[in-house]
Amino acid sequence: MNLEKIGKFISERRKDKSLTQEQLAEKLGISDRAISKWERGLCLPDASIMIPLCEILGINVNELLSGEMISNKDYDKKAEENLYEMALREEQANKKMMMYEIVIGLMSTITFLTIIFVSAYLIENTTAQIILFVLAFVLFITGISFALKIETETGYYECDKCHHKYVPKYSSVYFAMHFGTTRYLKCPKCHERSWNKKTMK
Repeated sequence: MNLEKIGKFISERRKDKSLTQEQLAEKLGISDRAISKWERGLCLPDASIMIPLCEILGINVNELLSGEMISNKDYDKKAEENLYEMALREEQANKKMMMYEIVIGLMSTITFLTIIFVSAYLIENTTAQIILFVLAFVLFITGISFALKIETETGYYECDKCHHKYVPKYSSVYFAMHFGTTRYLKCPKCHERSWNKKTMK
């Protein structure tokens, strides 16, 4: 997926419709800076904006993602290529977010253990020890909760029974027994409880 090609295509279609960046932004309810970023090939339009954008520019989403007008005979092939490319991008983004989860989890744990060690062995004042213990637990719970939020919303869990892929509720993930990112969850499709593995695809 060539972002520069897509940006140039958006620019050409916008000009064909006699619209300025400001006018297009106003129709979409966004800032003209976002239009400028698209046209310079810095990023793609958000998924929520793609269909309204295509309607205004007189194209379809497949043509937008291809960065060109598509003939009927090439339409299916281009659609498959674009879907595959979008799936790869989602998988890469999910892997990146999971790395953030690991870093946040490790930092929270290290901070927790460091504060506990300091309060237990280096601080003699009982009040200060209690305050540090409370602070350690608050920071740990906050960090782990944030990491689990990332895990819940990144990728999917795959049911071990029916292989259905789904995104569970945050509370289900938070309180589930687990080994790493494999959690004992109830599948919303077959309603069976099993060890559901995290998958990025």
